[in-house]
Amino acid sequence: MLKTGRGVPNATGVSVVSPAADPVCFDGTPVALDPDRSTPESLAELLYQLELHTAQDFRAAAGPAAQAERIAGRNGWTALAMRARLVLGDVLGREGDVAEQGRIAKAVNLWAERNHDSYLLARSHRLLAIFFRRLGDAAEALAQAVQSVEHAGGLPPRIRGSNLVTLALVLDLNGSFDEAARRFAEALEIATAHDDPYAILTVLNNMAFTAYENEDEQAALDLVRRMRAIEDRYGVPLDGLYLDTIARISMMLGRYAEVETILEPVLRDRTGPLVTEGDALPECLLTVAEAQRLAGHPERARATLDDAGQLCAERGLAAVAARVHEARAELHAAVGDFQVAFEEYRLFHAETEALRSAQREMRARALHAVFETSEARRASEHFRQMALRDALTGLWNRRYVDERLPVLIAEAAERGLPLSGAQVDLDFFKKINDTLSHAVGDQVLQQVATVLGQVVGEPQLVARIGGEEFLLVLPGADAAAAVARCEAVAEAVRRHPWHTLTGSLPVTTSIGVTTHAGGPVTGSALLSAADRNLYEAKRGGRDRVIADH
Repeated sequence: MLKTGRGVPNATGVSVVSPAADPVCFDGTPVALDPDRSTPESLAELLYQLELHTAQDFRAAAGPAAQAERIAGRNGWTALAMRARLVLGDVLGREGDVAEQGRIAKAVNLWAERNHDSYLLARSHRLLAIFFRRLGDAAEALAQAVQSVEHAGGLPPRIRGSNLVTLALVLDLNGSFDEAARRFAEALEIATAHDDPYAILTVLNNMAFTAYENEDEQAALDLVRRMRAIEDRYGVPLDGLYLDTIARISMMLGRYAEVETILEPVLRDRTGPLVTEGDALPECLLTVAEAQRLAGHPERARATLDDAGQLCAERGLAAVAARVHEARAELHAAVGDFQVAFEEYRLFHAETEALRSAQREMRARALHAVFETSEARRASEHFRQMALRDALTGLWNRRYVDERLPVLIAEAAERGLPLSGAQVDLDFFKKINDTLSHAVGDQVLQQVATVLGQVVGEPQLVARIGGEEFLLVLPGADAAAAVARCEAVAEAVRRHPWHTLTGSLPVTTSIGVTTHAGGPVTGSALLSAADRNLYEAKRGGRDRVIADH
């Protein structure tokens, strides 16, 4: 489970007081702002409270932030409108609209740069850091988080503290654990000085999860005690994800029976206030199932995983569902049911591949939304192309082939040049997956992609179009040249030092190559001809190149 930088759920309500209006309740009830009575000072105070407490209940923040933006816009208070927009961007990201979150953060950041507004620079860089962290770009997230803290020197301490937490999370993501600990300590000092239990728990939870990841048992136990002390002192209940951190620490210590006791409040009240995120309950169930398996209770673990799997199906939680299959595979392997374990692992691998592809496309779309501005159009084109790359190998994918092949055919026809295409398939690849695991199979695919890239350079095209299937498009290559190039590919794959990865299992290719030398042809026709020759290569014994007769 990933760590979270958000606060605990708001159980008691936080008052947001505006000196020019009635008190505003930050507990999910509608907020009515009076446009005629609002002043820049009252609106700034409301936005300050929203910035501090959005993490506790982001749904309750959306309405007041939208009203604040309208009032600020109507009165020409542009900087306040931008602050309200950043709050809305934060809400949108938490709701899953990462692309819009990034677009808002970038637009506000550009306005703040032009107007030298340090407050908005600090807050927009923070939101951009969160955006890039959600997309998995740790390096860019760190660059943005550092700038968010650099601009936060003159900000209110509690706002600076939230920026420090974001920086600490990203430093931790980049492996700079000591630097992350220092920023967490600074943020904790600020939160403690302002008697803010929500901010204190946010920091302690992230520090505890870091200790868990680093298997630092003593530090983890100390942090759990401090979290429980804050819970008791302020009467603030720990939500499901915080309890899951504590449960995982107990499991790390071998205290398997404690895990269900710790998570019992979440498991008992499955839709209550402790279940603040859609994936919180299935995440907790995964932790319980792991503890049950390690404690030697496979039947109970199986029932718990069935429960988690059903929840994932109902809520469309693909990422957690994939991990349920992985947990089932580990469970069946532990009891010696290796056939079922393999099938579950196969499902885990297939769903993980689908998630990688979907996440890559989402990342490209989101980055494109951010870089729509004129200052970064070249970067936008770069990110657009990311959606055309295969996530595992980095080669072009089938979408790019469908987009590019008609262009290459048209260019060859216009210049009167031949065009060759080749389908490359790895021989007996299923045996590698079945015998050595899908993880080894992935490494084989990556190394084959590297070999293909070395043998087939520009302007030729190399793509992965399916599981173990690759495509070569060779503009300007006649039949003899295409066969020679494909023989070189087969030889390079055959002679690659596979023994360090696959042991005694060889890795070879069957290749079907076809050449078009003139007249009308479609991309699908070219690929079909290559596929027919590939089939003949397989039928003839594999590890060979077959061209047109």
